[in-house]
Amino acid sequence: VIAAKLAHGALMGARGNSGVILSQTLRGVAQGLENKKTFAAPDLAVALEEASRLAYRAVLKPVEGTILTVVRESAEAAKISAGRGDDLVGLMQEVVIAARMSVARTPDLLPTLKQAGVVDSGGQGFCTILEGIWRYIRGEAVYLGVAGEAALSAAAPASLEEHAKKGRVTIEEEFGYEVVFLLHGENLDVDRIRQTIIEMGGVSTVVAGDEKMLKVHTHVPWPGKILDYGVSLGSLLDINIENLQEQSLTYAAESEAEHAADSENSKASSLTPDLATIAVVSGAGFEKVFQSLGVSAIVPGGQTMNPSTEELLAAVNAVEAKQVIILPNNGNVILTARQVGNLTDKEVYVVPSDTMPQGIAALLACNFEADYATNCHIMTEGATNTQTAEITTAVRTVYIGGVRVREGDFIGLINGNLAVAGQNIDDVICDTLQRMHIDRYEILTLYYGEDVTAQEAQETAKRIKGQYSPIEIEVVDGGQPYYAYILSVE
Repeated sequence: VIAAKLAHGALMGARGNSGVILSQTLRGVAQGLENKKTFAAPDLAVALEEASRLAYRAVLKPVEGTILTVVRESAEAAKISAGRGDDLVGLMQEVVIAARMSVARTPDLLPTLKQAGVVDSGGQGFCTILEGIWRYIRGEAVYLGVAGEAALSAAAPASLEEHAKKGRVTIEEEFGYEVVFLLHGENLDVDRIRQTIIEMGGVSTVVAGDEKMLKVHTHVPWPGKILDYGVSLGSLLDINIENLQEQSLTYAAESEAEHAADSENSKASSLTPDLATIAVVSGAGFEKVFQSLGVSAIVPGGQTMNPSTEELLAAVNAVEAKQVIILPNNGNVILTARQVGNLTDKEVYVVPSDTMPQGIAALLACNFEADYATNCHIMTEGATNTQTAEITTAVRTVYIGGVRVREGDFIGLINGNLAVAGQNIDDVICDTLQRMHIDRYEILTLYYGEDVTAQEAQETAKRIKGQYSPIEIEVVDGGQPYYAYILSVE
């Protein structure tokens, strides 16, 4: 039971290829130890063999010189040790020695590692886990530098120790976006889903789990299509999207700063953009819009899923620019975003964008040839001059600002403030637009949510056009949760 829960937790928290493969390794251990309250060396050897099998199965095209190799060679060492009658402590020592030797050899198996002068980080992580287990069953404290280190020192080549001290890790060579999410559904076909994602352009793709829950990790040029596919199969949780181009530039700059002379450092700095923009975004469609406008990084978040200060700080530190503008795009995120500037040496300005359309308006106003202060001003002006309406459903009965709302009513918000409530969504949209004085504007953009079809959105646009014929209406798939429609006028 403990092993199964450990495997489940690893799958839920997995990020990146190695994380997903590790979760399948732990799942294999759990299956190998199923129905056992205690286990001995032979049982663990069988469990590690099953772990190796599931780890390789998680990847369509296994690559040696990665965590896969370390898992396999560790399992092989366990089998040999159990065969000669070693006890559990002896078996684990052999496994750890084999794992450390395997990690040290990863650069010989994978040219990209040798070129970068590093070992595989996933394999090193797995080795560390094994060593922690080995120390525990010997009754030793699990921390670096304990007396038991000497028993393994002969098996740890100098290169491995140097890599451990430097803490250097590799990153993927492919540019684009790393997309990771948890998929809940029914009768999920792991192999078919993996193949479909690859056919959609996914590389470094790992899909692991069972028919009810999968962890998906892939690298794609644009993440929206993959997320749309995932939504068609079930519900998505723990979505994480990283810009690999930014990671690559960050790694290159750090590498040059560490190893190059001053002239090389100046070369690295020439690759650094003067200004970066970071947006908090909810919805695959909105994500595409922000990306098309050149946003530097996206932090997933929105209503009921506000990002933490730590997540925003990580995004700020990940971009190369020393001057950063954050678009929180939600009133509840603004205060959190403002804390980031106190936690980094970079200049950070927060545009007080309460909605995603305000964030889009800010990006449209951005002038990358202007100085930082000018952009802070014009982007704030662009956001605050944008009117936004949001149509959603009330979750409780309330009376706010003279508006009586019953649970289940459709409600219209104008710039975050409750304005209209009613039982008919078309009437609520109409009344909300009237209160916005829509006849004063020329363009209306209608972003429809994840629970609204494209046809329904077009019909809504036609009804609005019928009432306000002079206005130009653009319909966009926002893909946002909770809000059936988000409308902006200009």
